[in-house]
Amino acid sequence: MLAIIGGTGLYQIDGFKSAGFKRVSTPFSEKRVVVELFKHGEQTVAFLPRHGKNHLIPPHKINYRANIWALQMIGADEIIAINAVGGIHPDTGPGNFAIPDQIIDYTHSRAHTFFEKDLEFVTHVDFTQPFSNELRKKLADAFDRANTVRSANKSLLNEGVYGCMQGPRLETAAEINRLQQDGCDVVGMTGMPEAALARELKLGYAMLAWSVNWAAGLGEKNISMSGIETHLEEGRGFVLEILTNLIIEEL
Repeated sequence: MLAIIGGTGLYQIDGFKSAGFKRVSTPFSEKRVVVELFKHGEQTVAFLPRHGKNHLIPPHKINYRANIWALQMIGADEIIAINAVGGIHPDTGPGNFAIPDQIIDYTHSRAHTFFEKDLEFVTHVDFTQPFSNELRKKLADAFDRANTVRSANKSLLNEGVYGCMQGPRLETAAEINRLQQDGCDVVGMTGMPEAALARELKLGYAMLAWSVNWAAGLGEKNISMSGIETHLEEGRGFVLEILTNLIIEEL
């Protein structure tokens, strides 16, 4: 089953028949994780908004372990993550997209592994390539079809490094300068430990990074939430078109 994790600005999927909800108990939360299901033909797609339906959960408070565990429990074996980001690379200005192939984790104090208690032996996972190249290719193809159908003229950086910061505050200009020197192309707050946890459970995982602002110090003025919200509103339909193309092709 394909699962979609929605980020900031994407709290529901339109255009598919609702198949109800799964409320999943996990070892990592007293509250059950609520996953919405959609039907396309005879196939089912799972959807989970990582910030909650009303965007009430900040990046550093998301229960990443419970979310990924719940998706596996209901039968998901592939995950497409939608992540709102700040653009660093010249091709990742507001309104454009990236499908990263690498990630750098700058976060701290997050529960970042399933392998920490009652172990029979220490467990390591290979994270050399953090994203599924097969899913990345499917995402890129879905993006190209959406760009053609909508004559959208959107730019896609089909590679690149996602830098994951702690949040919830946005970064300083000096921090972005550091990320540039480290080789980051986009910056966000939710890619880790989500990607690593998916790898620990052997789930395919790829990210569509949706640029909604220039990263700090790279734009002509300071970052405003109203500007971010404008780009989220303007780009939501295009993101849903990408997902629709992906789901139809995938299923």
